[in-house]
Amino acid sequence: MKSFGKKLAKKRPLIHAINSVGVIASVVIFHISLPIIMIAGLIAGLFGGKLFCRWFCPIGLMMEKMMPSNPDEKSIHLYQYYKLGCPIAWGSGLANRFSIFRIGRKRSACTDCGACDRACYIVKVNPITSLYKKGFKDAAQQYSCSRCLACVSACPTGALSVAVAPAKTTDKVDSPQP
Repeated sequence: MKSFGKKLAKKRPLIHAINSVGVIASVVIFHISLPIIMIAGLIAGLFGGKLFCRWFCPIGLMMEKMMPSNPDEKSIHLYQYYKLGCPIAWGSGLANRFSIFRIGRKRSACTDCGACDRACYIVKVNPITSLYKKGFKDAAQQYSCSRCLACVSACPTGALSVAVAPAKTTDKVDSPQP
């Protein structure tokens, strides 16, 4: 049986498209101001970290659709560069370490196969991060992680999942995780 995180990861592009249309409709049809959208995105960041970029943002959706299916480091850096101008990305990125919803790892189920790291765009651009290697910074708590759940989807054993957890005091992978 697929875990909730894997099911959610598979549907994320569709959810992102629907939510993006909702954000555009909020501005165009319902005349919700952009500052209100920004505040809502920042509040969402407190609960889910930097999820606005890959779950709600219309510009994030366009950038994701323009990115190759197997992006190289240059494509990922370009994607990261364009997010620099977004105040929602700034605030919610800072909230990644303190958000309630996060990527959790069940150590007993992890086989250290590295499938999660190969799927994670954060690990591709920041070699001091990992989702499973001891002593590395936790890629899922980094500023740039947008909770796309590619790592959860790639995990063959279900060791990674969407978890609800209190804020952590460290971002090392070898620290206790939910």
